[in-house]
Amino acid sequence: MTEAVVDDIVAVLPPLLNALEALGFFQRHLHPPAFASVMNAIGTPDEALQAARAAIGDWPEQFAGLRERIDRACDEALAAFAGIREVERGNGDLVAVFRALRHVPRAQEALYPLAVQFPPVSSFFLNAANRENHDLLSRLEVGASEHTGIFHDHNEPGSRGGFSAYVPEYYMPGRPMPLVMALHGGSGNGRGFLWSWLRDARSLGAVLVAPTATGPTWALTGNDTDTPNLMRILEAVRSRWSIDASRMLLTGMSDGGTFCYITGLDGASPFTHLAPVAATFHPLMVEMADATRLRGLPVFITHGKLDWMFPVQTARQTQAALSAAGANVTYREIGDLSHTYPREINAEVLQWLNGE
Repeated sequence: MTEAVVDDIVAVLPPLLNALEALGFFQRHLHPPAFASVMNAIGTPDEALQAARAAIGDWPEQFAGLRERIDRACDEALAAFAGIREVERGNGDLVAVFRALRHVPRAQEALYPLAVQFPPVSSFFLNAANRENHDLLSRLEVGASEHTGIFHDHNEPGSRGGFSAYVPEYYMPGRPMPLVMALHGGSGNGRGFLWSWLRDARSLGAVLVAPTATGPTWALTGNDTDTPNLMRILEAVRSRWSIDASRMLLTGMSDGGTFCYITGLDGASPFTHLAPVAATFHPLMVEMADATRLRGLPVFITHGKLDWMFPVQTARQTQAALSAAGANVTYREIGDLSHTYPREINAEVLQWLNGE
């Protein structure tokens, strides 16, 4: 690698990673009434990234692939910032904010293959507790093989019914891993939602599967085309990788969390644990659920006190109803959480899944 290329990489990676961390903070703390204060809290890391991006020189042809990934990660991160800055200036609404944030997982997807070459990128894709875990970092140095890393199965942007998966690079067929199947929110997709869980699956060791609903959102009413599709995906994953049948988690955000209840409370569900986040729940679901399935079923409910879409009282009532029906409910109510995904809960959920 030429000196000029190394200098450019050293100059651009820190502001790129800082910008992505700031966007992650923004996603987590986004609450419509507090929009201005959250914008103020993240500062202007996009300015430093813009300057570093503009200063990248010409690279020799053999580094074209590397250059393309760095350019794409920078451009997607800057596009996310441009979108939320536009709303900050009074042009646009919450829908425009969510549209802008779609660029964040695209930036991460472009950047992730560089983790094996650049230690700061590898550390970025670990949860905070494991960023100095040198044993883990060394196990990740092997990079992806044909059986590990990130996979997309009929899950191109705009498609429905496919899935994306992540298998830790240190996966060994002789050692079954827990499974996390994570369901996106309404109008989302599995390819983007994968990144809500990747750091923790990579840090703590879990096969992560992020399906995309067969329709615009999960089958919350009417004909359920999603449960058979999830079973198809689960069968495909279990035929390819060694999964611990006693640790199979179904989790999801918003509509995805609600669908966790709909499909996960069915007596035929193969999932051993349910962990809905920011979900809604109708008391009739308990009456319609399989009583044997409910008895002792481990359920981990996470909800934000500031949730404006599904008020927290819903989650409190759900906790009471499921507990009364015999489920083994763990409940986390997060004081500063609005209707957004709290990635900080993932490690605790995995420890709970592992019986720790």
